[in-house]
Amino acid sequence: MTDTHLPERLAEVREEFLDLPQGERLELLLEYSSELPPVPEHLADRVDMYERVAECQSPVFINVEVTDGVVAMHATAPPEAPTTRGFASILVQGLTGLTADEVLAIPGDYPQTIGLTQAVSPLRIAGMTGMLVRAKRQVAQKR
Repeated sequence: MTDTHLPERLAEVREEFLDLPQGERLELLLEYSSELPPVPEHLADRVDMYERVAECQSPVFINVEVTDGVVAMHATAPPEAPTTRGFASILVQGLTGLTADEVLAIPGDYPQTIGLTQAVSPLRIAGMTGMLVRAKRQVAQKR
């Protein structure tokens, strides 16, 4: 993977994980799970505005808004699914505030590069990949 199109926040997240010993990376992911921003009030009761991420075993729903070319990603993930919630949090924090073009340029293999492939199951990594694919598709449709 090249970092040519990797936004600064996502690059920092990756470095943060890769700088830790393998055994501590899951703990950091769990920290991210507690930092998933709440959905905005105008979307709180609008389940019709969210897309289910089928690759996730847990019920994860995302919504991406593009306003004046700037992306805001929102996600819901249950507290009892902390790894999935952590992945959602990383993407919400990493994509929100970027331009549509910056989001679309994020390499699709980003989830495989943050050093968690040994800490969590391939199914969970596929879930994060599914979130990123859907977010990018929504951005492309709404920009």
